[in-house]
Amino acid sequence: MANTGFLSLCAYGRVTGLAVEVGAGVSHVTSICLGQTWREATYRLGVAGGSLSSYLHSLLLESPNDPSVLKALKKTTVIQLKKQCCYVSMDYEGDLHDQGYHHPARFQVPDGHWVTLDKERFCCPEPLFQPKLLHQSSPGLHHLALQSLQKVPDHARRDTVGNIVLSGGSSMFPGFPERVCLELNALFHSTGCQIQVLASPERGTAAWVGGSMAASLTSFQHAWMAKGEYEEHGAKYVHKIF
Repeated sequence: MANTGFLSLCAYGRVTGLAVEVGAGVSHVTSICLGQTWREATYRLGVAGGSLSSYLHSLLLESPNDPSVLKALKKTTVIQLKKQCCYVSMDYEGDLHDQGYHHPARFQVPDGHWVTLDKERFCCPEPLFQPKLLHQSSPGLHHLALQSLQKVPDHARRDTVGNIVLSGGSSMFPGFPERVCLELNALFHSTGCQIQVLASPERGTAAWVGGSMAASLTSFQHAWMAKGEYEEHGAKYVHKIF
């Protein structure tokens, strides 16, 4: 067992940094220093792939498309729509109010009907940055990243800021890395620090890849924990060992 933020860093060949994970069920922001996660610098966001798919479906139900076709959409089809057609806007409010920045996309559903996505394309992922769109009071991912970095001790902060990595299937939206970078640079503007975000083309499976890499290390072979140890010390012992 290992922290997925740490495993995501491993996939990028790093042991210190900030992991921004956007999966199917939940999103996390985790600061890691020399392989150790800062638990007090770990934040959770309840916006992820599943909630974005539901949000896209609700947006489409308000669109000019045939309601009967939209109501018949299966969850798997909505996920396909999301993956193939949606992207992250660099200027959400501007794009929302300027029709010229809307780039409609057509998608043929399995029953042969066509669905057209307009502003829904960039509205779908926006709750990652504005959870209030899903009636959540949590700050967006970029604000959580800032909060996490502020919890990191001064001596480790420079290295952590220099290694911000993205992982998870829902980080694969076109424009997502650029938007994260844009938002973080705006937040760090007064510090004079230029933020860069690392976004591997294979980041969708970064945690799995990192786990494979970590498990192949010689040092890992000495990090096993016996069932008896777990039963004696409890779940918290896992974090101590790993």
